[in-house]
Amino acid sequence: MPRVDYTGDGLSESELEPSPYLQAKAWVEDAITAALDSPRSLEPTAICVATVDAAGHPNVRTVLMRFFDERGPGFVTNLGSTKSEELRGNPWVAATLTWPWRYRAIRFRGRAELLGRQEVHTYFDHRPYGARLSAWASRQSRPVDSRAELEQQWAQAGERFPDTGDPEDVPVPDFWGGWRIRCDEVEFWAGRANRLHDRIVFTRTGEGSLGDPGSWVVSRRQP
Repeated sequence: MPRVDYTGDGLSESELEPSPYLQAKAWVEDAITAALDSPRSLEPTAICVATVDAAGHPNVRTVLMRFFDERGPGFVTNLGSTKSEELRGNPWVAATLTWPWRYRAIRFRGRAELLGRQEVHTYFDHRPYGARLSAWASRQSRPVDSRAELEQQWAQAGERFPDTGDPEDVPVPDFWGGWRIRCDEVEFWAGRANRLHDRIVFTRTGEGSLGDPGSWVVSRRQP
C-alpha cells in the first residue's frame, strides 16, 4: 500500500468547543454535509462498537449511530443479539466514529444504558416498511441455514404485517430496542502531517451531561 501523509486541519485547544457534545456535534454535522457531496463519505454516522464477552474476549462491529444528543451516542439492535447479551453482562463499552477522508475520528468510552421505549417507538415508526419487517424477521446473531431461509422469514413477516402506508402497520417487537453510551471519556483525533496527530481528550470529572462544560477536563495526548 502506498503511504499517505495526512493533510488535515488538525485540532487546537484554541478552536475547541467548550463541551464534548458541541465538539462532536460540529464534526458529525460536517461529516454529514460532506456525505451529500462525496461518494467516499457514505454512511457518515457508521460507528464501531466494542464489547467483551463472558470470557473477557473483545468483540467489535459496525452499526449506525441513530441517536446523538447531550446524553450520548445511541444505536438500535435486537435485544437478543450478541452485542446486547454482552452489554448486559458487562456494560462497559467503547465506540468510534471515523472519517478517513477528513482525517478525523471520535472515540467514546463509558457504560451502555438501554434506550427508553418511547424513544425506540418514535424511531421505529420512521424506519422504512421493509426495515421494520427485518426487525421481526431476523433472529439477530443466530445461525441460519441459507439466504433463502432468511428471505422466507422476511416474507412471512410481510404476510403478518401487510403494508397499508401506516407506520403502525408493523409494531415494535418487544425484543428490539437500543443502547446509549453514557460517556466518561471522549477523544478527538485529527490527522496531521508526519504522523504528528492531534489527540484532544475530554475526561469526566462531574455528573453532568456531554453538554455540560463543568463536568469535563480537557487534556492533550501524544499521538
